[in-house]
Amino acid sequence: MRYFWILILAGVFALGAKIYLGPEVYFSERKHATPANSEIIKLAFVGDIMMDREVEKKILKEGAGDFRFPFLNIASELSEYDFLFGNLEGPISSRGKNAGSAYSFRMDARVIGGLKFAGFDAMSVANNHSGDWGMEAFVDTLSILREANIIPAGATTSPEIFEVKGLKLGLLAFSDFPGLGIRADDEVVKKGVSWAKSAADLIVVSFHFGEEYKKEPSLRQIKLAKIAIDAGADLVIGHHPHVTQPVEKYVDSYIAYSLGNFVFDQNFSEETMTGLLLEVEIRDKKILSVKTREIKLNLNYQPLFID
Repeated sequence: MRYFWILILAGVFALGAKIYLGPEVYFSERKHATPANSEIIKLAFVGDIMMDREVEKKILKEGAGDFRFPFLNIASELSEYDFLFGNLEGPISSRGKNAGSAYSFRMDARVIGGLKFAGFDAMSVANNHSGDWGMEAFVDTLSILREANIIPAGATTSPEIFEVKGLKLGLLAFSDFPGLGIRADDEVVKKGVSWAKSAADLIVVSFHFGEEYKKEPSLRQIKLAKIAIDAGADLVIGHHPHVTQPVEKYVDSYIAYSLGNFVFDQNFSEETMTGLLLEVEIRDKKILSVKTREIKLNLNYQPLFID
């Protein structure tokens, strides 16, 4: 029933309406024996993923059409995390009309096999490319992700709630740019985080924000991140600049302003072929540690850890 309302209301959200739905709990498919309270839970967050254009050409030529190809060098290590999140930079569909620019993306439905193979539990659909092929393609994306048990965040203003080894993780996603995901309006962010606080032990807010190729966060990024944390968020995860930006602590929470690219075909600079994975360890429902792991993309646009 909830998915029915997402389809009906998607067009309303695109027009900027502020509508709140009740949180729903999802259970990760990963290894989940009932934990002792002191068990460490490991969460992982990566940046932009786009499997169209030159990435798709590499999959078809070098990977013999196997859409797991981009993740072959990293999937085994990703499987060690209890929860994995990234930003899906564009729709997954064969339908729609190109409503974007020359930089308009639409991914083959077979990419879902690669995303499942990599182990993603949730992905942001709140970004400037979500509407590149219109509402039909956006709706297809939500359906394809959900059928694969990868939850799309940022399609509604209400939080997605995941239960990960007894931890209730609240996830919200916003875009600071036009698209079909939820826009990063200051008051909507505050209300969404407040809603999540009533249902979750730990709150993560994802923002598609900042300036492309800038190594330092903008004043707008800093403002939005602090709005989310002041409202109760524990982690802010950023993407869009296509290069990495600093990770910092604010009050008792953490901000990763940009994790850079994870799978992308921007081979024109070393910076755009480098990304970060943010690894967060949780114990007793509190953040125990936060660290970054550097990622390099090879000439086939396959990410691998270099540490």
